[in-house]
Amino acid sequence: MALSVVILAAGKGTRMQSSLPKVLHPIGGVPMVQRIINTVNKLGSDPIKPIKIDSINLVYGHGADLLKTALSDNTLNWCLQAEQLGTGHAVQQAAEFINPQDDVLVLVGDAPLIKAETLRKLYAVKANADVALLTVDLADPTGMGRIIRDASGDNITAIVEHKDATDAQREIAEINTGVMILNGADLLGWLDGLENNNAQGEFYLTDVIAMAAAQGKSIHSAQPESAVEVEGVNNRVHLAKLERALQLENAQQAMLAGATLADPARFDVRGDLTVGNDVFIDVNCVFEGTVTLGNNVRIGQNCLLQNCTVADDTVIEANSIIQEAQVGEACQVGPYARLRPGSVLSKKAKVGNFVEMKKTTLGEGAKANHLTYLGDAIVGANANIGAGTITCNYDGVNKSQTIIGANAFIGSNSSLVAPVTIGDTATIGAGSVVTKDVEDNALAIARAKQRHLTGWERPTKKMT
Repeated sequence: MALSVVILAAGKGTRMQSSLPKVLHPIGGVPMVQRIINTVNKLGSDPIKPIKIDSINLVYGHGADLLKTALSDNTLNWCLQAEQLGTGHAVQQAAEFINPQDDVLVLVGDAPLIKAETLRKLYAVKANADVALLTVDLADPTGMGRIIRDASGDNITAIVEHKDATDAQREIAEINTGVMILNGADLLGWLDGLENNNAQGEFYLTDVIAMAAAQGKSIHSAQPESAVEVEGVNNRVHLAKLERALQLENAQQAMLAGATLADPARFDVRGDLTVGNDVFIDVNCVFEGTVTLGNNVRIGQNCLLQNCTVADDTVIEANSIIQEAQVGEACQVGPYARLRPGSVLSKKAKVGNFVEMKKTTLGEGAKANHLTYLGDAIVGANANIGAGTITCNYDGVNKSQTIIGANAFIGSNSSLVAPVTIGDTATIGAGSVVTKDVEDNALAIARAKQRHLTGWERPTKKMT
């Protein structure tokens, strides 16, 4: 059966002390609610047993403009909850988009670590019940809605909010997570019957469980592998706790895939990281976007890699930044190097300390060892770029390209004013400012003639 999905994300999140809606605060570099949307989409894209998703309905309130700007899924149905009158009232705002023939999956927008595998487990429970609840046992369930079961313990009969629970009910460790799957037609009928005669004066979605039980419906449960999957974020302390939980899981996945981490507690993935065998990653490295590391890659401490690929046997030295670049096999980068978008290092190329590249291809075996800027350039195989060299690629209006041939030697402290071409095996004398093309095998020297002035007296300090 298909799913209509309702995500409850209307809360202001006052305890976050932020102008940003709570559900837009990031976990692993992704807004909490976007992470949940991504998880839902995984259900539909599962290659083995996909679940048809009819609609994703986001119940929103605070920060509407920020939400609509931040969320990338254009298929969302936006359901405004202008007044926050409880979870039942929130789901009512999505009623027009709920297909009575569907099952309805209800999710909370501030519990970002829920896994697709857990939702599949819950979906399987629903196949043999009228209602499926995701529950969890907590050592300290204070403040949470308690799960009430019949005498057999098999069927759930109610969810009692903490403030409405008796002392005996508060001893129950099993709590409601807010995640459930219900038949669409049943849910719509129960929503119409909700009342707010409770301690909070709100319309509780949990009351539909008692309605279902009163009608003799079967109400069964599933539980996640870890309670952290269903933990909600109420403040920045909770946010940090879940971030560390996610990063520990990312670290474990990387290690199981073939990476050695110097310290799994100092490792951050804010996107998707793929690692080959025998990869080593030192402390305080951050991986953003989609990053792929080949076999035997070594990453030094304090590196940032964003949307890039690093091929086999390459070494990235400490404090280097690689952004939207491609690094070939057996290259050496850094320390303190920066590869900006469009940079390509061919096999065995080398970029040393304090070298910056942008939209530049460094040919096989080429090297720029120190203090160099290469922008909008193509550097041939085995070329040697001396310390202090820059390609002057910007005239204040337009960008132009520099081409450096194979086996060329660029002397230290040279400025190559683009557009300009340096031929194969050409040599540029140190300190040159090159404005014209240099042919193959030529030596170019472009610098002012040195003069010596005799009898020159140094200035002396004036007396005051």
